[in-house]
Amino acid sequence: MGRANASEALAPMKENLIVGSGTPLQHWRDSQRLANLPSVEVTELVPQGSRAVIVAPHPDDEVLGTGGLLQLINTLNRPLLLISVTDGTASHPGSSLWPACDLAYQRALESEEALTRLGLPVTELHWVRGGFADSQVAADEALLTAFIEQHLEPDDVVFSTWCRDGHCDHDAVGRASRQAAANVGACVHELPIWTWHWAHDDDPRVPWERARRIDLSAHAVARKRYAAQAFTSQIHEDPSTGAGPVLGALALERLLQPYEVVFVQG
Repeated sequence: MGRANASEALAPMKENLIVGSGTPLQHWRDSQRLANLPSVEVTELVPQGSRAVIVAPHPDDEVLGTGGLLQLINTLNRPLLLISVTDGTASHPGSSLWPACDLAYQRALESEEALTRLGLPVTELHWVRGGFADSQVAADEALLTAFIEQHLEPDDVVFSTWCRDGHCDHDAVGRASRQAAANVGACVHELPIWTWHWAHDDDPRVPWERARRIDLSAHAVARKRYAAQAFTSQIHEDPSTGAGPVLGALALERLLQPYEVVFVQG
């Protein structure tokens, strides 16, 4: 496995890639590249004696990006730490139905319910909330790096959003997670989430050489789908503003394939 090159890590994307309906679902379903990706077992990603650390920019990213992985980690009884970086309070600007003060509480409840639906023992889960400002994470990236680092141990295996996923918070969390893991000597792997919206299977911007496929059973996918339905504030329209769902049906379906893709560290 090769080390991620420096240009990938240090050159954040400038353009807004999350526009329109995005890449058709059928493009990914028909992709020979995805079908031919090397598969990887969770026992290889998180060896015996290691702890898995999931770093989620917003409440829902832990399920959308790693809902299958979380089920497999739980089945293996691996230690788990979940770090929620923001409270997700910027998802509904100008909304009277979902003002920021209500969203902080609502989205935490949604995450708890979603993780419960995945079968995780939520009351026993080591779960840390960062309280960083939604959509402003990059402004406090140095603080975030230090925050993540203080919770890491050298034997940890960190899973974060990819540092070039296309959302400013996802990118900042990816960069901070990389740096924090490097500072303590931990391993870090990255998950694409919004990448499926703007990329295509020949896209040179995507580090396909690092991509591995975590295969999921039909039961695991069904459970992930059920968990995603817990994010009620995100999957329904907002009548108070006329805005559509933050997480539309197509965007959700792209994340409910019979696999999850991880960009492994070298």
